[in-house]
Amino acid sequence: MAAYAIFIRELTRDPAEMQAYAGKAGGTLGGHPVKVLAAYGAQEVLEGPQAEGVVILEFPSMAAAKAWYDSPAYREAREHRFRGADYRAILVDGV
Repeated sequence: MAAYAIFIRELTRDPAEMQAYAGKAGGTLGGHPVKVLAAYGAQEVLEGPQAEGVVILEFPSMAAAKAWYDSPAYREAREHRFRGADYRAILVDGV
């Protein structure tokens, strides 16, 4: 069953850290079975607080999503995201 990684950027705190993250994060997807469904495109918030940006990644399974998220390359990249912005990150099984 497909699984989705959803990243919601709520507030940028350090643009330089976010630039470092942007330079590293995309490369971490190589070698993982992932399809980028949305990446910081136009959005319309229907309920809840405004989001600065949204990314949705599709993986073939929750295990595949976790393998990418916990990979050494992404662990290194996400440290910049942690320092640079407030995010919500959610893994959800598809139907």
